[in-house]
Amino acid sequence: MTGLPVLDGEEQRVLGSLLEKQLTVPASYPLTANALRMACNQASNREPVVDYDQGAVERVARGLRDRELLRIVWVDIGRRTLKYHQILDETLGLGEDERALITVLLLRGAQAPGELRTRTERLHRFEDRSAVEACLQRMAARPEPLVRELERRAGQHDRRWIHLLGPVPEAEAVATVEPVDRDTVIADGTAARDERVRSAYDAVATAYADELLDELDGLPFERWLLDRVIADANGRPVVEVGAGPGHVTAYLADRDADATGVDLSPEMVAEARRRFPRLRFEVGDLRRLGRPPASPGWAAVLAWYSLIHLAASELPETIVALTRPLDPGGLLVLALHAGDEVRHVDEFLGHEVSLDYVLHNPTQLVHLLEAAGLTDIEWYLRGAIAPRAESTNRLYVVARTPS
Repeated sequence: MTGLPVLDGEEQRVLGSLLEKQLTVPASYPLTANALRMACNQASNREPVVDYDQGAVERVARGLRDRELLRIVWVDIGRRTLKYHQILDETLGLGEDERALITVLLLRGAQAPGELRTRTERLHRFEDRSAVEACLQRMAARPEPLVRELERRAGQHDRRWIHLLGPVPEAEAVATVEPVDRDTVIADGTAARDERVRSAYDAVATAYADELLDELDGLPFERWLLDRVIADANGRPVVEVGAGPGHVTAYLADRDADATGVDLSPEMVAEARRRFPRLRFEVGDLRRLGRPPASPGWAAVLAWYSLIHLAASELPETIVALTRPLDPGGLLVLALHAGDEVRHVDEFLGHEVSLDYVLHNPTQLVHLLEAAGLTDIEWYLRGAIAPRAESTNRLYVVARTPS
C-alpha cells in the first residue's frame, strides 16, 4: 500500500475499536462480529455514539480486509468462529505511544494533549503532557503526517489535534467551544504547581482562617453530610486532607469524632493549631496519606475542597492514595467545584497569587471512583448560594471501600 489509507467514519470506528480492545481485553481478542458491533456502539469513550447493526459492521470489516487493513481469522472455540483482527498499526508502523494516540483520535475526534493523555491511560502511559505533545509532533513530522494541530479558535483553552486518516466530522474539527483540558494546570510540571499552591495558601493563611471560621453555620447541607460521616465512623479515627485552617476538622471533633487534619501549607497548619490547640494538625501531602498511628485504617477520609488544584490525569492515582489507608467499609468523602472549566486567579484575599481552580464533571468523577473499586457511590450537586458570593455549583461525593 502506498500513501496513507483514507478511512470513512464507519471504517474509523471499526479500526479504532479493534485497536482499543486488542489492549484492553486481550483475552477475548480477536473480536467476534457481535463483540465488534458492541465495541463500536458502546456509549463510553466514543464520540459520536453510534448504533451500527450487525450487517453494517460485517460489510465494513470485509471492505477493510480487501484493503489489507484487517484480517478475518477462524478460531476454534468449541466451534469454528470468525473473528476480526486489525493490522492498521503494522501498516502504518506505529510505535506503542503513536498507536495509543491514533486509537483515541479515531474513536473520539479532535482532542487537546491533556485530554489525550487522560484518555490513553489504559493503552499507554505518558509521563506528562509534554510526552504527549512530543509524540504528536513526531507523528506530524513524518514524510506522510499522521496528525495535524488545529488552529485555536475563539473560546478554546488549548489547541486540539486530529488524525489524517480520513475526514473528521466538521463539528469536531471547528467547534468554537473546546472540551476543557484539565491538565493545563500542570503544563510546567506538578512540582511547580505544588509550590504555587503552597505559597499562595501560606500567604493568605490568617485571612483565610478569619473568612472561613464560621462558614458551616450557613451551610445546612454540608453539616448534614458531615454529621453522616461522624455517625458512620462511630468513634473511629477520621482524617481531613487539605484541612486548611481546620474549621471542618474542628466541627467533626466537636461532635466526638476522633479527627485529624492534614494540609500541604505549613502556615495553614500553624493557623489551625493556633485556633484549635487541642486538635491534631499535621503538614502532609494528601497523595501520600498514611494510616492513623493507633489504628489499622481510617474510618473516613475527607477531601474537602482539596482536589480543586489537581489535573484530571492526577485524579486516578490520588483517589487510590486516599482509599488505600481506609478501613474496609470506610468512607471517602469529596467536596469539589462542579463544571467543565479551569479558572485562573491572580489575587486572593488581598494577596498576589497564581492559582488554577479545576472544576470537575460529576459523571467523570463517579467513573474514576468506580474504577478504583469503590462502592455505594452517592453524589450531590448544590447550586451556588448568591448571598455567599459563590460563583460555582458544588459537588459532593460519598463512596465506600468494599467490606
